[in-house]
Amino acid sequence: MASSSRSNFAILALPVLVILCCLGPRPAASALVQEQPLVLKYHNGPLLKGNVTLNLLWYGAFSPAQRSVILDFLHSLSATAASPPPSVSSWWRTTARYKGGPSNLAVGVQILDESYSLGKSLQTGQLAALASKAGYKSIKTKALAINLVLTSTDVVVDGFCMSRCGTHGSGAAGKAKFTYAWVGNAVSQCPGQCAWPFHQPQYGPQTPPLVAPNGDVGVDGMVINLATVLAGAVTNPFNNGYYQGVAGAPLEAVSACTGIFGKGAYPGYPGHLLVDKTTGASYNAIGVNGRKFLLPAMWDPKTSACETLV
Repeated sequence: MASSSRSNFAILALPVLVILCCLGPRPAASALVQEQPLVLKYHNGPLLKGNVTLNLLWYGAFSPAQRSVILDFLHSLSATAASPPPSVSSWWRTTARYKGGPSNLAVGVQILDESYSLGKSLQTGQLAALASKAGYKSIKTKALAINLVLTSTDVVVDGFCMSRCGTHGSGAAGKAKFTYAWVGNAVSQCPGQCAWPFHQPQYGPQTPPLVAPNGDVGVDGMVINLATVLAGAVTNPFNNGYYQGVAGAPLEAVSACTGIFGKGAYPGYPGHLLVDKTTGASYNAIGVNGRKFLLPAMWDPKTSACETLV
């Protein structure tokens, strides 16, 4: 299916290492300058609200255990059964405070492309083509959907590790428009950039990495990046929703809050988090099947601030 696409660079290389040149002793609270509210302007475009299907294309080699972690995260976003607090679904409910109400996500079609049908080096346009394959039925019926492409550790994607860890955008198949997102497993290519804080950072303060809550640095890093692009996809699907800055490289619902996972976060330090007493893993959210995740802060339109679960 022929497709054209536009994409947002939703996640920059190592979010937490921005402006590290000036990191030094932290000033006393009395010396701090009061920060101005962070504002993501609404640009009057359509958002993805109501029931939204997530169609998945697994590109490359993912083990059943890896797919299970990601699927549990996706099922947790709009889970109807309550999880113990702090829950993944309560994190996602922040998107309901954007214009139009809640975005209820449900997993739809899944396709396994373990034969690397387009090779192991992909361009952005090929991501859109793969996404249109996963979302063929949704595109044909014009149903609201985000078509997700997930690439395995051995797949090189244009811009991966250099300017982005994932992205979301929109494409066209004939007269029909569709929304897509992509995230890659960075564990063998750039874990210090796209799987922080579960890996030693590539640049800046060399703080010890956290223990990944699901025991997989690459996949737990993918969850963080999936959270980022999905929040951006529903609140800024066509580059005219909520964002700050320029449309071609916007700061969105989560990417405006890079590097913040808990209270007290600062560059190089993710913030105060919960720790599993058995495994020593750090987390801040609980999902279906008792699964634990680490999720980034999200901008809340009601408070004009980056809010965390813990």
